[in-house]
Amino acid sequence: MSKPSALSFLDVTAATFEAAALELFAVQYKEVDVYKKFCNALNRTPDQVKKWTDIPFLPIDFFKSHRIIRGLQKPACVFESSGTTGQEPSRHWVIDPEIYRASFRKTFEIFYGNMADYAVVALLPSYLERKNASLVFMVEDWIKNSRHPKSGFYLYNHQDLYKILLNLIDSKQKTLFIGVTFALLDFADQYTLPKNEIVLMETGGMKGRGKEPVRSEVHQRLQNRLGVKAVHSEYGMTELFSQAYSKDNGIFTCPPWMKILIREPEDPLSYLTDNKIGGINLIDLANVNSCAFIATQDLGLKHADGSFEVLGRFDHSDVRGCSLMVN
Repeated sequence: MSKPSALSFLDVTAATFEAAALELFAVQYKEVDVYKKFCNALNRTPDQVKKWTDIPFLPIDFFKSHRIIRGLQKPACVFESSGTTGQEPSRHWVIDPEIYRASFRKTFEIFYGNMADYAVVALLPSYLERKNASLVFMVEDWIKNSRHPKSGFYLYNHQDLYKILLNLIDSKQKTLFIGVTFALLDFADQYTLPKNEIVLMETGGMKGRGKEPVRSEVHQRLQNRLGVKAVHSEYGMTELFSQAYSKDNGIFTCPPWMKILIREPEDPLSYLTDNKIGGINLIDLANVNSCAFIATQDLGLKHADGSFEVLGRFDHSDVRGCSLMVN
């Protein structure tokens, strides 16, 4: 079997998804040692897997305890989760960061259009204060490619950020304002903005800030204070190369090369029908050099059109974009 090219996932459609997933599964079974052992333990090899829903999903915690990488290739870098005090962070060993770059650039284009049309302002203090955050890598690229002089990271200088946002609103500049949730709430507690067309995007994140709030309440609070019609959300994580986005109401949509299944909580090899709550399993075909088939610790449900909601977690796993609870 020929190996799929590194960027072939960009050409995947609904009609070709299953074939692409089965092809990548066969390659990763052969070349990712930890994944092969896991599949063998379940007695699910490429010869036995005939459809994409039969592919085994590696528990996400393996990224904390094992080096998940194809063959003996040398990684160019590593992305790390923030980790909880006393716990091992997740590590995504990255052979080629350009694959990640191609994925998030194309995904942004699908959902929001040309990045060069935007000013990008980012409020990501908890991520900027540590190394190897995949979110910072992505937003840094967005800032660079926006080519707008006001684009940039804003740590705790909220007053400057406020003035810049007012200027962007006044000039009717297309703007993406992305932030970790607690930082957006802190900003909204200090400042209000007039009604505007800014794309306000929260990435989740309330670590160390007490009880996690209800998503709908947070979004309403941000809408009221920051003048936007809706709050967008990003669902991504250290272990993935792709992101799903919600433009309103916490309903996420995937790019064509990413799909989810909802597993039965008491039987991880069985799947639930639409609109039933269970564990989220993810296929990310951009993860060509690690593992594309991951069983997360998130609870959610899937709609008939393939969109999904994130409704909480099995535990306190370190996942960005889904830390807000819902009603």
